[in-house]
Amino acid sequence: MSLVVKVGALVFVLALSRSFAINLQLLGGVWILQTFPAIVVGLYTRWFHRWAVLIGWAAGMAYGTWTAYGVASPTQSHFGGPLASFPGTDTKVYIAALAFGLNVIVTILLTVVFRATNVDPGEDQTRWDDFTADVGDEGLAPEIGPHTPAHA
Repeated sequence: MSLVVKVGALVFVLALSRSFAINLQLLGGVWILQTFPAIVVGLYTRWFHRWAVLIGWAAGMAYGTWTAYGVASPTQSHFGGPLASFPGTDTKVYIAALAFGLNVIVTILLTVVFRATNVDPGEDQTRWDDFTADVGDEGLAPEIGPHTPAHA
């Protein structure tokens, strides 16, 4: 199966035009940064409302994609570069940063609104036991360290 995936990826890369590959790289930077509030901030706090995180993510994704699409260059009419003007100014800023800012603002504002209006946040199913593991716990691979024989 992994050979099929590798061959498929190779064909995909070789068959793409260079400009399409560059567009995907630009959009990848925009899209991956939008996961930050949900994944990274979510590891440290449960303050954000789950629906606010989802709506903030969607706002950042839509704005970042649309903004990147609208950037023109001398050689292409869309996806012409990674920078766009900060709203209301002529200052150029990385599109992913603009989209991320929108994502965070929407997430924070909607969290405040949803909490003030008592929108059900849902039930968090994680337990304290989910955050710890000890050597010998069921389902864990044996510990491999500097003093463990290579064939163990």
